[in-house]
Amino acid sequence: MGQVTVRINGYSHTIGCKDGEEGHVHALAAQIEDKVRMIRNMGGQFSEARMLLHVALLLADEGSDLRAEVTRLRQGGAAAPADPQLAERLSRIAERIETLAQTLDRP
Repeated sequence: MGQVTVRINGYSHTIGCKDGEEGHVHALAAQIEDKVRMIRNMGGQFSEARMLLHVALLLADEGSDLRAEVTRLRQGGAAAPADPQLAERLSRIAERIETLAQTLDRP
């Protein structure tokens, strides 16, 4: 089992992952850090928990939008994507984002 250390909002966190997924975890952490920066740039003071709650909500919202788009595509709401596996990949990405958002809610 692999482990990576990521830095989010100035804090280091060691995360377990499957061997070979270390780069993916780093990429996910970079997305989270981008959201942290975006929220921080809006101004205001946030506790660590509140900051991560806002990040989780943003990611959950993006996941919800992706799931809605996948559903729309599956129901024939638009021309079939050039890549027939695109909807399935988007669905898996949305599920990963949801899982990540849920783990951020836990202490």
